Amino acid sequence: MANDGSCSTQLIDGDGEFNVAGLDNFIKTVNLASCGLSYAVVAIMGPQSSGKSTLMNHLFHTSFREMDAFRGRSQTTKGIWIAKCVGIEPSTIAMDLEGTDGRERGEDDTAFEKQSALFALAVSDIVLINMWCHDIGREQAANKPLLKTVFQVMMRLFSPRKTTLLFVIRDKTKTPLEHLEPILREDIQKIWDSVRKPQAHQHTPLSEFFNVEVTALSSFEDKEDKFNEEVAQLRQRFFHSISPGGLAGDRRGVVPASAFSISAQQIWKVIRENKDLDLPAHKVMVATVRCEEIAEEKLNQLHSDKGWLELEEAVQLGPVRGFGEKLSSIIDARLSQYDEEAIFFDESVRNAKRKQLETKALDLVYPAYTTLLEHIHSKALDDFKTKLDQSLNNGEGFASSVRTWTQTIMLEFDNGAADAAVRHANWGASKVRDKLRRDIDSHASSVRIAKLSEITTNFETKLTKALTKPVESLFESDGKDTWLSVRELFKRETEAAASEFSASIAGFELDEETVERMEQNLREYARKVVENKAREEAGKILIRMKDRFSTVFNHDNDSLPRVWTGKEDIRAITRDARSASLKLLSDMAAIRLDEKPDRIGSVLHSSLIDKTSASTSSQLITREASVDTLASSTWEEVSPEDVLITPMQCKALWRQFLGETEYTVTQAISAQEAFKRSNNWLPPPWAIMALVILGFNEFMMLLKNPLYLMFIFVAYLLGKAIWVQMDIAGEFRHGT
Repeated sequence: MANDGSCSTQLIDGDGEFNVAGLDNFIKTVNLASCGLSYAVVAIMGPQSSGKSTLMNHLFHTSFREMDAFRGRSQTTKGIWIAKCVGIEPSTIAMDLEGTDGRERGEDDTAFEKQSALFALAVSDIVLINMWCHDIGREQAANKPLLKTVFQVMMRLFSPRKTTLLFVIRDKTKTPLEHLEPILREDIQKIWDSVRKPQAHQHTPLSEFFNVEVTALSSFEDKEDKFNEEVAQLRQRFFHSISPGGLAGDRRGVVPASAFSISAQQIWKVIRENKDLDLPAHKVMVATVRCEEIAEEKLNQLHSDKGWLELEEAVQLGPVRGFGEKLSSIIDARLSQYDEEAIFFDESVRNAKRKQLETKALDLVYPAYTTLLEHIHSKALDDFKTKLDQSLNNGEGFASSVRTWTQTIMLEFDNGAADAAVRHANWGASKVRDKLRRDIDSHASSVRIAKLSEITTNFETKLTKALTKPVESLFESDGKDTWLSVRELFKRETEAAASEFSASIAGFELDEETVERMEQNLREYARKVVENKAREEAGKILIRMKDRFSTVFNHDNDSLPRVWTGKEDIRAITRDARSASLKLLSDMAAIRLDEKPDRIGSVLHSSLIDKTSASTSSQLITREASVDTLASSTWEEVSPEDVLITPMQCKALWRQFLGETEYTVTQAISAQEAFKRSNNWLPPPWAIMALVILGFNEFMMLLKNPLYLMFIFVAYLLGKAIWVQMDIAGEFRHGT
């Protein structure tokens, strides 16, 4: 490459090797890729040593190697060279082809000649045909093989470009161009007609494939100034050559400048493989390759895009407001860049690759989108939990709170999902939304269960407190109908609790069946409290019976302690005490919350009290031996589930009770006898009368002697004090 503004570069060497690196460097140096479709390619063909390079250098200010006239005519341009036309707008690439009919390649080596001609026709908009003026009209002119070659290779293009053939007549004579041009065109037409064509183009006119232009230049060696002047005029025709009316104004099938390198490489590859060149297919191929490159470049840029990286990092930490809009803008920027760079390529290929780029870009950002939705979901669920707790703490109804906050939170999620939506994607947040709704429902259900359980537990605790002690007190009292009192207490407390419970769960808006079931469960719990207390008291019945016996036996009707003076009917008192104890046993024998009649009391009284009183009767003893009404494990008319103490257990308990209270009765009887004895310590009346008669003299002596009387009085006081201090009278009453 020459160090000048034209950047001359050998594109294809004499052996047909394509200089890929050189072309890429050339395109980069002259900034060709930025031209889009606004560029032109001008090639020149002609016989060897016909001054092609000289013409190109003067016409386009390039620096192609020129022939040294002092060294004779020889090949100077080998292969194909390219250079930038200096000072030409739009950007124009000059292509200098190796001359034809060169002695270096020989007469039979025409393959490269045809290949280079086909290459020039495939990539160039304007082809300069350099020819000598004296060859016009000659049958054996030097340019005829060249033209035949051009037309033959044109047939190998399936859909050829419309190329401008600019015939440059060198070393013109005095014959005016107006006279030379018709002759030249006639020769061109004859050559076109003589070329063998495919069936589809048998009658296709030359103008379908080529725009033919003719110009003439004076001799460079003889009339250099005139030559330079004419070249300067010709140069003006290359300004805006691709505009309508320009030299290549009606060109077609242009490859965008950014794909020129790919296109040129592939065209030369096909030509070297001696295949027919399908330009439409080639155009699609070039568009495919180049669009893929552009798309890959934009995707890589998206990977390293600072805005995207910051957005991706922020999403990992939590929700990002405006995520969808920011991400859409980032993707839009890359797609717009792609559109700008791929705008000149085949539309179908361009759109397909754009769609692929968009898909890959969305695949890249989709994980961040799903992460954001997870954050929005988590935040929405946490907000629901917080708001629901606050509402419940403020005393608001559960169902209304759930309904209100569910609607609010779902709306917030929808807004967040809409904010996260990317314009290019049809990603739906429905799955995450459904999951959020399920999670909200699940949390609401768990809170509902917990709150109802808490309310139920509170009321059960209240019922336990309201029933346990009062029921225990009723069982301990000597009420006439203990179970009637228990039933009244049970009904009163249960109904009050059920009513309050119903009001407490009204905010949950439960269906009537559920409310009734929960109230029934509460009633059943209350019943179990009473039943459990009854079973607990039944386990202590013997102690209760003994306490009751002791209380009734040892206290009178005014609850004062009894003093066994000998007047009390111990048998009757014992019967009353035992009856009171038996009533306790009767009360605790079965649970009576259902107001069903039973005969437990009468059976126990007849079997235990009456028979005990009549135990002296042999007839009754015989009947007792033959029929034992307590020899059973159930009570008549009482459900087995309600039995606390079976008849047989009652009989055993009563026997144990009698044994353990017998000592108390015995002690009372002994105390009564002792009291009787203590009241009978004075001598009989006759003994007292005898003492008075017989001791009259001694009594009179005491009266006559006061000292004796004083001594006796002191002795009396001392004895009285000892008597009171030692409670001797009490000891006598107790039989000691």
